[in-house]
Amino acid sequence: MTKRHADFIVLGAGPGGYACAFRAADLGRKVVLVDPRATLGGVCLNEGCIPSKALLHAAEILREAQEMGDWGIRFGKAKVALEALRAKKEGIVAKLTDGLTGLAKRRKVKVVRGTARFTAPNRLDIDGQAWSFDHAVIAVGSAPVRLPGWPEDDRIWDSTAALELRDVPEHLAIVGGGIIGLEMATVYAALGSRVTIVEFMDQIAPGADAEAVRILHAALEAQGVTIHTGTRTIAVATAKSGLTLTCEGAFTGEIKADAVIQSVGRRANGSLVGADAAGIEVTDRGIIPVDASCRTARENIFAIGDVTGNPMLAHRATHQGHVAAEVASGHAAALDTDLIPSVAYTAPELAWAGLTQSQAKERGIAHKVASFPWAASGRNLSSGGGEGLTKLVYCPETRRLLGATLIGRNAGELLAECVLAMEMGATLKDIALSVHAHPTLSETIGFSAERALGTLTDL
Repeated sequence: MTKRHADFIVLGAGPGGYACAFRAADLGRKVVLVDPRATLGGVCLNEGCIPSKALLHAAEILREAQEMGDWGIRFGKAKVALEALRAKKEGIVAKLTDGLTGLAKRRKVKVVRGTARFTAPNRLDIDGQAWSFDHAVIAVGSAPVRLPGWPEDDRIWDSTAALELRDVPEHLAIVGGGIIGLEMATVYAALGSRVTIVEFMDQIAPGADAEAVRILHAALEAQGVTIHTGTRTIAVATAKSGLTLTCEGAFTGEIKADAVIQSVGRRANGSLVGADAAGIEVTDRGIIPVDASCRTARENIFAIGDVTGNPMLAHRATHQGHVAAEVASGHAAALDTDLIPSVAYTAPELAWAGLTQSQAKERGIAHKVASFPWAASGRNLSSGGGEGLTKLVYCPETRRLLGATLIGRNAGELLAECVLAMEMGATLKDIALSVHAHPTLSETIGFSAERALGTLTDL
């Protein structure tokens, strides 16, 4: 590696970028990792996945403390010190980012702070410095979508601002009922805000199983969250006293709020890297198309993560990062699966992978459904769990699993068994005959398979 030549250069140090850089280094490449941030980890670690989970844990403790009154255990009213909570969240982030810095040093990955743009198929400009490279990986992620026509106001937050925990507004409105919006509703409702969600689609968590979403919808309402689906926000007015959202649709009227979170999705950052100078296509949505090996139209340039489109999830980016590093280093690798798990870390958690019942129906795929209600789970009830469901979609001929949805405590952890079963081509019989410990929530997966086979004795 000369002063400004990289054998293998990665643009972006998020979960996909650093995983790619570290994997390439493990394969013997001399790696340069470029990112404008002072710390590694990207949006996910610094201002997304990890900070949100820290706040969601705090929210869970607050809710459980309140609910234990039904068990004869009563606490005084909780007092939340926002400064201490922010410090705890930031401490967790710092510990993880410091760990990544150490991993980069041990692998001899050169970290360059700056913003990179292509100037030719094998050249980059990084904050005014010219670099050349043999292989490059674009991992520049995505940014929150900002709704057009909205005023500029410090009380209008995106997901990043919401996670800064500036204050706890008395009334918080959230425009967008996807995973991020639902998680923010879960946090702020527990901290004491009156939360209202406005979702344009007919259900929150669009794309998830409707039966499971109904359980989540009811649970959020029980936590004090007001939900308006099938509703569009057509105007936002600002005043010293607060913000006013004008809505139309299933709910038509005004919503008064002290703060508003815009949570209507993210846009790929493909247009920010000068890709045209390298002869790389970027769609009008900022997406850089790639094949299963994460290659762009240029043999020596790869793209991974959010910049390659949906699903914009950290674990997908990580796997793509490994693939790009391996292919660029002469190994055969690809990510050709649709089995990318999705999890909403709400209360209860909602998790799914593969086909939902409605997707199988819409695509004309022969299928059957088996489910097990968590109201019949001893572990769920004895742990203070509420309504929940495990639902399996399977092929009636082969009895192989096509999809799975779980809603309930730790649903995101339980989903892994179903993803593995689908990847391995397991049948319902394989799942049912795998002994699940009792009493556990994982039993609900085995019970669902038994129900489909007609061998269930727990209902």
